[in-house]
Amino acid sequence: MVEEQQQPENDEQPDAGEAAVDEPAVESPQSAEGETAAVEGPQSAEEETAVAEEPATVEAAPEAEPEEQLTPRQRRKRDRSLHTREARPPRSPEERNRDRLERRAAKATARRRARSRARERRGSPGSGTSPQERTPGSRKVRQGVVVSAKPEKTITVRIEIARRHPVYEKVVRRTNTVHAHDERNEAQEGDVVRVVESRPLSRTKRWRLVEILERAR
Repeated sequence: MVEEQQQPENDEQPDAGEAAVDEPAVESPQSAEGETAAVEGPQSAEEETAVAEEPATVEAAPEAEPEEQLTPRQRRKRDRSLHTREARPPRSPEERNRDRLERRAAKATARRRARSRARERRGSPGSGTSPQERTPGSRKVRQGVVVSAKPEKTITVRIEIARRHPVYEKVVRRTNTVHAHDERNEAQEGDVVRVVESRPLSRTKRWRLVEILERAR
């Protein structure tokens, strides 16, 4: 009777190997944290301090202020204040003047050299298009009546122009008044004279008396 009761108990208990295969292994959270800590290793005190101070540094970073616009004089003063080399001994006015003349001479030499190179690139004069010969143009000659001879060496000439209209075939008469130069005051009012175009002799005179064709009656 005792053997029969123990037999079912032995049958119901599974083997240790089968239990290991069927049930997955469950790891405790404490062991997993321990392995992670073992892999990463202990952090130093400086790293922990840097990690702790990092958010505060990011939050406390001020905004970049715009750069101040300095005048050339202020910029030179700032550069002199940042000068780290040895200061030169004070110079007399004669030494400063001599240095200034030397710099001017060096710049003049550089300008002459640059101009000579530019002339070489352009080539010798006359290598391009030959200049056109200048011939004096034909001057206008007009005939008119003297209407005023009161100013000194100046006469006022009225020039009458009669032309036929190109469309209406009608003779159109116009008058033009010019000031002419009379060097010897020969012309009088009412004379018929011939004048020629000339260079500007005054503010209003652009003509010169050539000859008197008919005297006034």
